[in-house]
Amino acid sequence: MSGAPLLSIERLTLALPAGAERRDAVRDVSLTLAPGEVLCVVGASGSGKSLLAASIAGLLPRGVRHAAGRIVLRGRDLAQCSDAEWRAIRGRDVSMIFQEPLAALNPLMTVGAQVDEVLRVHRVLSGRGDGAARAARVTALLRDVGLPEPERLRHAYPDALSGGQRQRVLIAMALALEPALLIADEPTTALDVTTQARILALIEHAARTRQTGVLLITHDFGVVARVADRVVVLRDGEPVESGRAADVLRAPRHPYTRALLDAVPHGRVEPRTVIRSGVPVLDAHGLRKRYAPRRALPFLPARGRRGVDALIDVGFALHAGETLGIVGESGSGKSTLARALVRLARVDAGRIVLRGEHDLARLPERALRPLRRDIQMVFQDPYASLNTRQTIAQIVATGPLAHGVGRRDAYRRAAELLAQVGLPPDALDRYPHEFSGGQRQRISLARALALDPSILVADEMVSGLDVSVQAQVLDLLASVQRSRAMAIVFVTHDLRVAAQICDRIAVMQAGRIVELGDTAQVFGAARHPYTRALLDAMPVLPARVVANGTAEPAARTHRINEEQS
Repeated sequence: MSGAPLLSIERLTLALPAGAERRDAVRDVSLTLAPGEVLCVVGASGSGKSLLAASIAGLLPRGVRHAAGRIVLRGRDLAQCSDAEWRAIRGRDVSMIFQEPLAALNPLMTVGAQVDEVLRVHRVLSGRGDGAARAARVTALLRDVGLPEPERLRHAYPDALSGGQRQRVLIAMALALEPALLIADEPTTALDVTTQARILALIEHAARTRQTGVLLITHDFGVVARVADRVVVLRDGEPVESGRAADVLRAPRHPYTRALLDAVPHGRVEPRTVIRSGVPVLDAHGLRKRYAPRRALPFLPARGRRGVDALIDVGFALHAGETLGIVGESGSGKSTLARALVRLARVDAGRIVLRGEHDLARLPERALRPLRRDIQMVFQDPYASLNTRQTIAQIVATGPLAHGVGRRDAYRRAAELLAQVGLPPDALDRYPHEFSGGQRQRISLARALALDPSILVADEMVSGLDVSVQAQVLDLLASVQRSRAMAIVFVTHDLRVAAQICDRIAVMQAGRIVELGDTAQVFGAARHPYTRALLDAMPVLPARVVANGTAEPAARTHRINEEQS
């Protein structure tokens, strides 16, 4: 890349409020970004990468202070801009894609209206009679990000879309005005592999064809391998390594970078032995679930909405000690199946038989209540699933208390479980907001284990975690399973993780299981074209140069962009 940089960050320091774990969120960070370049900022949870992105967009949270340094976009110091100037800059010059789309979208506006709002606020096609032209532009933007039936979908509300579809709406909004700088904060973390590939291709296309500079925040080196020109690695707010993506991936210099790369799931099937005999601990067959059209509020129209078949004749058997992976694209029915298994969603037809005796799908609530302890769930978002007004001890002890365990025994059990999942004793008296995402997921696991379940349903339990924390949580889960002979239904969009921990894989597409088999068979000789498409979209790392100078092969290699000189 030649010429003046689009973005230049010069010795930036962001100060954290008093009482934080460290003084500065980022310290003395310098980097440049050229037009048309994709720069990935990588680091573990808490490394400061998201606050770095927020500072560039003028969106620092309250209490975080710009203490030193400059952020220069096209020669303009953004740190000196007023609120009025920022309103003109955001969207047109700088756009940001947030990690959590549901929190960033207005639940009371259709997605088309929200994309249209970006155009109207910046006076694009704002004259009389331009409404139809703007509507066509909105439809084209939704089509460009790969959303199905965009003419219909633009009338839908966010809650009617899957997580991946909502993320694509955010990307359509961010690209609506063809900004000079696109900041993407973990835009593909919660997306399935095929959707992730499309989103990354879209971001890369914007960089190459529109000369948009892209600053992409990620914890996934598979994403770096797919799209990055250069990479900066942050640790505790400080850059420890930077360079061309190809060089950093193949021959990392810093031990922290090597540790992050070593923690990335490699996509190779781990040998596992499970003896399947006797009655399955869980036997589901003929499961059907249809969601009727819903309104955001009772008085709002259901225009553009129609029913969705989330489960169609779904069935499988699960044995003690076995891990069954449920994989598929966003909207394929994975989470609906997970919720149905624990009776958080009622199926319209079919049976869910526990230990050959009890049909969980049909039992009345009173008869179901004592059986709930046998099948527990860990949710994708631990913060949303934990009561923020309760201490961790109260959260973990709630289940045993509800099932008749004495208070002293319940709290002693909570302390034992927190120690088992690697949390210190003082965690008992703290609250969920005082923990990192990985720690909260450990708390969620402790809560699920408090009732000694025979089955654990894990719905995307590691999808929001950085690779190092993800590896720790997966190792913990494997250890717990071995010690308890517990069966696990592991819902994930990450096939690399599924290869590592699952005995069998069920591949879901549009509410159906299209392939079911042992993990080695599914990964090594997939029969269904959809399964093969998922495997082909799986991001993995290229060969690395190891200590003796030889190459360490990867299971599958994708092209790294090496067009830069």
